[in-house]
Amino acid sequence: MKIKATILAVSAAALLAACSQPAADKAPAADTASTAPVELKAPAGVYVMDPTHASLQWSIPHNTISNYTARFNKFDAKITLDPANLANSTVEVSIDPTSVDANYPGDYTGTHAATGFKSWSEDIARNKNFLNAGAFPQITFKSTKVELTGPRTAKVTGDLTFLGVTKPVTLDATFNGEIEKHPFMQVPAIGFAAEGKFKRSDFGMPVGPVGDETTIRFDAEFLQQVAPAAAAPAA
Repeated sequence: MKIKATILAVSAAALLAACSQPAADKAPAADTASTAPVELKAPAGVYVMDPTHASLQWSIPHNTISNYTARFNKFDAKITLDPANLANSTVEVSIDPTSVDANYPGDYTGTHAATGFKSWSEDIARNKNFLNAGAFPQITFKSTKVELTGPRTAKVTGDLTFLGVTKPVTLDATFNGEIEKHPFMQVPAIGFAAEGKFKRSDFGMPVGPVGDETTIRFDAEFLQQVAPAAAAPAA
């Protein structure tokens, strides 16, 4: 990857300007290297998430003394990439709330028999005070704006639909890298991570002994979606 060569021209112009005015009037030159976007080699197109190399976690404050963390095991994401103008790129994510994994090691039925659920994961997924998956079987995020903040970073704003409520949420995204040809799939691949926060109460979820602010963290590799080869004409 390389930073655009225009940085050299900007630096030269800044040096000439500094020599032409008194020292007291010199203004600090802008650090264009910190914001110039990385030039991507990945071709434009649709990239689909590789589920074997993806992670989606969430955490909330618990009893004001720790952060309780869990994850989703079933979700999908798609990026429509415009390497010539990354601000035109889009991302879509869909999550199956029944796939929540709380990794609860205790005897849940023994300590929470009154809930009627067989596990803490099932309680979070099905309970009407939590994800209420029976009424809302899907959580989605669709980007509406991508704003570059650095060579490898951007703020991605989109519509989060959760518990039947749709509200804007902004994620801090990082471009982790690319490979021109995946070693097994033989197609271009890219990697992104994103993190953001929102309040559960904004989407109608009751707030009890755990905190309101939810942090989400997403990491994944994406493979370019290649159209299937056209069938050979019949003889």
